[in-house]
Amino acid sequence: MTEPRMRQRQKGAQFPPQDIEALILAFHPSPTVLPTSTSVLDEIITDFIIETCHAAALSASYSRRQKIKVDDFKWVLRRDRKKLGRVAEVFAKERELKNARRAFAFDDLGNAAGKKGLNELGGLGDGEEGEGPKKRGRKKKKVE
Repeated sequence: MTEPRMRQRQKGAQFPPQDIEALILAFHPSPTVLPTSTSVLDEIITDFIIETCHAAALSASYSRRQKIKVDDFKWVLRRDRKKLGRVAEVFAKERELKNARRAFAFDDLGNAAGKKGLNELGGLGDGEEGEGPKKRGRKKKKVE
């Protein structure tokens, strides 16, 4: 893989100043945040992201792949235990949420009791049927 081309950076901040200020205030509570501090931190964060992505792309090219995978980022961050631990924590939380969604019970949604409950919620009385959505697509030709 060739060296990534140097592109001219966009003028101004890459991230919203409110987010950068919140990040500064999270680690250093002070009454005011200087605009120079936010611009410098924005440049530092942007440089870190760009360098990490280039290193991950290099890792992917060593594996003869064009696409960057999560494992490439893990490989780049392997020497920094804090960052690698944070990445592992985020993925564990994502997996936990996915399993919780999958474990959610959808027992009564498919049968008549579920439909009756939905009709009551929609304001339909007993015996009334709500009109479903109209069918899409081409209509079948009638064979005579």
